[in-house]
Amino acid sequence: MIELIGDSSRGADFALVRIRFDGERILEADADGLERSLVGLTLLEAAAVGGETLPVDALANAIGPVFRAPRSPGRVAVAMSGGVDSAVALLKSLPNAVGVTLRLWLDPQGPDAERACCSPDAVLAARATCHGLGVPHVTLDLRDAFRRAVVEPFVRGYERGETPNPCIHCNGGFRFARLLAFAQRAGADTLATGHYARTVEYRGRRLLARAIDAQKDQSYMLARIDPIHLDRISFPLGEQTKAETRAEAGRAGLAAAGRSESQEACFLAGDDYRAFLERQGLEARDGVIVDEDGAELGRHSGYWRFTPGQRKGLGVSATEPLYALRADPKTNTVVVGGREALGRTSLTARGKLYVPVERVEAKLRYRSDSVAARVRPTDDGFGLELDRPAYAIASGQAAVLYRDDAVVGAGLIGSAP
Repeated sequence: MIELIGDSSRGADFALVRIRFDGERILEADADGLERSLVGLTLLEAAAVGGETLPVDALANAIGPVFRAPRSPGRVAVAMSGGVDSAVALLKSLPNAVGVTLRLWLDPQGPDAERACCSPDAVLAARATCHGLGVPHVTLDLRDAFRRAVVEPFVRGYERGETPNPCIHCNGGFRFARLLAFAQRAGADTLATGHYARTVEYRGRRLLARAIDAQKDQSYMLARIDPIHLDRISFPLGEQTKAETRAEAGRAGLAAAGRSESQEACFLAGDDYRAFLERQGLEARDGVIVDEDGAELGRHSGYWRFTPGQRKGLGVSATEPLYALRADPKTNTVVVGGREALGRTSLTARGKLYVPVERVEAKLRYRSDSVAARVRPTDDGFGLELDRPAYAIASGQAAVLYRDDAVVGAGLIGSAP
């Protein structure tokens, strides 16, 4: 007999759930406040039991670490964030679905933690959506692992003078690795998410592709997912617009229909990244701002506060607009110059070409336009020769390569001479 214990608290309120099961079914349960007895249920069935908020949360905390279910043909594991997109992805995955939410680390000193897609309230909202549709919901507490795998590299990247994109790192590695592993444990054939992206067949291989809704397309953020996994991943919203998603949620009477968007870089909890980095130990040390000839133009309080292309907050004046060009961690120096000095026509990236290509459209920042480029493979990724200058290229950002709508390669920018 195996014993599982879970608890949950909010303010002065507390709930404890104790379960004993034989590996197949629950034999005994000490769980007040649930809408039905757990005795005789499988863990999959128990994950669909509702009731008072804290006891249900305690139950989820008890079964999450050990949750497994036998394989069921057609079952879909749906990544639930508590927002409208994942709610509609769940709708489209019925009837044989199981929801899963990752609880990730959030900066406890951030001002707006509850807008994050992985906050405690988001977990409760995701669970409520699942239970309202009669679907089991499982919570995976990955706070410590997420902090080690995503947050700490984000801080170290800025310390090295880079401009890292944590969402690329999270989605391309940490998040989907855990979600796919969960889908296997849950006996599901497919993992579905509410991301706006598609998959297509290109040159005999299944590849990620842009969504139909260009304003919501998230293929850039997902581009580092290895194509070998795409046969097991579904993006049910890739063929529709955000407006259509909200309308579908409204017709279904889902509470998530009017829920606001979650923020990027969720672990910042609504704070400015500079304040976060300072709390994480990056030193606010006085240094110089110089032009390209080395002439001092001003002072700053930390090189890591500046990223290539930044114009506001430089604290210097000149006859022409000035932009941050680069930062030197060794000397704590920030170099500034005119816009033309930001232009680059070549770069290298550490990553993969998913299919052999010579010409691509390269997207070098999430909000930037693509630029045509020639590709050359390298030992650890690829190099790009751009047809026209691109501006504000930053080490640590992603270079995502497209042919038509298909993602044919992705990597992290290492240098841009």
